[in-house]
Amino acid sequence: MGMAGSDVAKDASDIVLTDDNFASILNAIEEGRRMFDNIQKFVLHLLSENIAQACTLLIGLAFKDSSGQSVFPLAPVEILWVIMITSGMPDMGLGLEIAAPDIMARPPQSLKTGIFTREIIVDILVYGIWMACLCLSSFSLVMFGFGDGDLGSNCNGSYTEACDTVFRARATTFVCLTWFALFLAWEMVNMRRSFFRMQPKSKKYFTQWMYDVWRNQFLFWAVIAGFVTIFPTLYIPVINHVVFKHTGISWEWGVVLVEALLFFGGVESWKWAKRIYFRRTAKKTGKADLESMVFSRYLNSDSVSSESEGQVDEKKAG
Repeated sequence: MGMAGSDVAKDASDIVLTDDNFASILNAIEEGRRMFDNIQKFVLHLLSENIAQACTLLIGLAFKDSSGQSVFPLAPVEILWVIMITSGMPDMGLGLEIAAPDIMARPPQSLKTGIFTREIIVDILVYGIWMACLCLSSFSLVMFGFGDGDLGSNCNGSYTEACDTVFRARATTFVCLTWFALFLAWEMVNMRRSFFRMQPKSKKYFTQWMYDVWRNQFLFWAVIAGFVTIFPTLYIPVINHVVFKHTGISWEWGVVLVEALLFFGGVESWKWAKRIYFRRTAKKTGKADLESMVFSRYLNSDSVSSESEGQVDEKKAG
């Protein structure tokens, strides 16, 4: 005890409670788990985008123009923009997230595993590959589905009339990837629960997601800024053709909206499958959280305060 304990006991102890309250141990465990969770969210969001970009570029090498050169679905500046501008602030916002409602109901984390648990690794691959598939499909739809399929010549270097369809397809892919990165940041607020039901005890069944989105205002405005900054890169002359190697889009926004809905559906389906898997695993193993069992009396602050008041009354009565 920091207040009532002797100096010898403090020197020999591993933990010193400065307020002489055992509930502080529980609070420290919860805060540590929150920080660990937020680090995992940050890493998951960042590496998922990297996987998506790498797969999109590698598979996109198959698109050849009339001279046999590969046509990039994403330009280099577009990739840097998504990594540094679009995703930078949302990643910081994920670090400010509060603890998940069930954070103290989980079993202790193995120190040998670190942040790259089996769940995180699988999530990185699933989200990254899913985003890459949607990005490639958006490029293919604009280029070959609705376009004439002519990849032109030297469309990686400069804009010409023959490269207009390529530049439109590239812009559509860029917008899709940007939207995926921003939506994924909101999905990462809770890595298992649905975006629309992150607070399981809430009675606001249809509007709770609005409160969850607005609660972390740093993340909210970072995502909004990511949406807003898309338009200058698309429609300002010189910046679009010379710097980003794409052009403004019109009807292609319909493709972006469909791809965004598919992205949401895929992520929500994966989270639903994860919840079923972990629920069944917990029933089979019967694992319980050691901290919750030991410190269960301190989970409710009301019970702690009433207990301390009772002890004071007993001392006065004695």
